Amino acid sequence: MNIAVLAGGDSTERDVSLVSGKEVYEALKSKGHNVVLLDVYLGVDDVDVEHVFEDKRDWSEGISKIGEENPDINAIRALKGNDKDFFGKNVKEICLKADFVFLALHGAKGEDGRIQASLDLCKVKYSGTDYLSSAICMDKSVTKDFLIMNGISTPKAFSIYSKEQAEEGFEKIGFPMVVKAPNGGSSVGVFIVDNKDEAKEAVEKCFKLDNHVLLEQFVNGREFTCGILDGKALPLVEIEPLEGFYDYKNKYQAGSTKETCPANLEEDITKRIQENAEKAFRALHLKGYARIDFLLDENGQEYCLEANTIPGMTPTSLLPQEALAIGIDFPALCEKIIEIALKKYE
Repeated sequence: MNIAVLAGGDSTERDVSLVSGKEVYEALKSKGHNVVLLDVYLGVDDVDVEHVFEDKRDWSEGISKIGEENPDINAIRALKGNDKDFFGKNVKEICLKADFVFLALHGAKGEDGRIQASLDLCKVKYSGTDYLSSAICMDKSVTKDFLIMNGISTPKAFSIYSKEQAEEGFEKIGFPMVVKAPNGGSSVGVFIVDNKDEAKEAVEKCFKLDNHVLLEQFVNGREFTCGILDGKALPLVEIEPLEGFYDYKNKYQAGSTKETCPANLEEDITKRIQENAEKAFRALHLKGYARIDFLLDENGQEYCLEANTIPGMTPTSLLPQEALAIGIDFPALCEKIIEIALKKYE
């Protein structure tokens, strides 16, 4: 197949996306596909679009490992100058030439449904879920509404749309609490706070990232994630950061987090979390594949936190670990994701 892998973008998860894209690009090449890797935002200049899939250059050249801090997005946007088109040069044209587009985008504009809707309008086949479910899952406030409506346990939360509403939220949720920019990803804009002063500071930071802020009950417990492939739950991973919580640094710096797959849990609890993950997948109208995150408190109560509609495909990412636990290696997983996606176009 002629496959275009889209990565990059202008979200705070840009660097993560580029590394995911590189891994997918190399895996699909190893399977004999004609693959190009594109930065969806910056595009590519020196290319013959008509014969792009015959171009044997290393399309991943220059992509390095993920840094400890999220990238300077303003500096990336400055590279575009006065070009207001989100899609970089030749990106749309190459996607139209492709048999399939593999989305390795993370964060705003990549996971929120806008790219998916654009590809739908152009009748381009792509990986993962559709624009509607992407939009639902991108906003953690909306995700919670769908989880609650479907009887899936999730931490108590309160959304605020101005700083003036913060006091009401502090009273409703109590301390400690989690303050989140609800449209963020990779734990960018997530703060665990113990008192009102810390909470106000966190709210201030989150409003710089989003137009509303989610105040959430803090659940002290073990963290798990459950990948879903074609509607079926994969083995659980337990996530144990060596310091602090599962933030941007701990997610992407090798050796920062202990990950156990399959998780060391009683069989009945494992099954219950997997069943709830599948239930959340259906409740959120997801298609193809996803990853659902959970907390398990000291009383054995699980809480669904969120859904990741384009899970990371980096060397430290969790979905590939879960797939490997049932005998699906990384290149096979990439092909499986394509195979599942193509069903919706039959």
